[in-house]
Amino acid sequence: MKEWTGYTRGVNLGGWLSQCPYQHAHYESFITEKDIETIASWGLDHVRLPVDYEVIEDTGNAEAYAGFKHIDNCIRWCAANGLNLIIDLHKTPGFSFNSVAENSLFDDPALQERFLNLWKAIASRYADYKDTVAFELLNEIVEQDSSRWNALAQRTIAEIRKHAPETKIVIGGIQWNSVHTLGLLDQPFDENIVYTFHFYEPFLFTHQRAAWVEQMPKSSMDYPGDLENYRSTSAAIGAFGSGLHAEGIHEMGPAYMTSLIQNAIDVAAERNVYLYCGEYGVIEQAPSQSVVNWYKDVHGVFEQYKIGRAAWTYKKMDFGISDRYDSSITSEIISYL
Repeated sequence: MKEWTGYTRGVNLGGWLSQCPYQHAHYESFITEKDIETIASWGLDHVRLPVDYEVIEDTGNAEAYAGFKHIDNCIRWCAANGLNLIIDLHKTPGFSFNSVAENSLFDDPALQERFLNLWKAIASRYADYKDTVAFELLNEIVEQDSSRWNALAQRTIAEIRKHAPETKIVIGGIQWNSVHTLGLLDQPFDENIVYTFHFYEPFLFTHQRAAWVEQMPKSSMDYPGDLENYRSTSAAIGAFGSGLHAEGIHEMGPAYMTSLIQNAIDVAAERNVYLYCGEYGVIEQAPSQSVVNWYKDVHGVFEQYKIGRAAWTYKKMDFGISDRYDSSITSEIISYL
């Protein structure tokens, strides 16, 4: 497995150009150069920048459309502060990571053409930044069958390579960038492909009391906590049980974390591809000491296997690090990014 130098420790800029108010006043104020300076001061080496198509594709909505102005600014600010950057297309026409039922991208050739055109524009504009800017094709594919995603991804990579032959291209598996679906991806297109996954396990802990998750219990969960409590709670709601019943797992901790990531490690090693975790983090409702415990354990696993990563997220979005309600643990969380 190859180590992705320059993309070892990072943070997401969620909520700026994605999942946001599509308004120029928001774009101008949510993230500024001062924030990039702060991130650099944390000792990180990159940011992941989620971008929705409404911001960069002119659909006739003048309030939402900003073109590439803010991406340009972010690249410039990052360069001035020694940070690399991933442009993550978080949303494209006809695609939402919220629900399979909302998606028509894989059925509509016209929507696929718009997706390709977005990447042609991005690739041609930023090809010269091949050493400091990477491209992530699309966030959290919700498909249950990998074939249609593989087909569109291969077409898109081929188009990008016409403009940016050496830029790193990041691609995740289906089912919301699940670790266990990386093996369903096609073999790497070339030597500059990066496999990515997201990690929010145990989900009952990282998303506890999340208002947008159906059936999520209102009770507080600790980490490491009691494994039997996790198992019984998971069984009661019929979900969120990733790895809780895995053979040989008797307690929460680094071994549990490793068991969940192992499949991705194995696939990356077998295919000699870079491996990257594009999102991981804990909702701010979680108990403070448990949050620190979780970041410490995940950090240890990432360090052991030399997996680059970007925490979700720099500010707000229920997962903010810089503005967490309990600021007493902020510096400790940062030390474990």
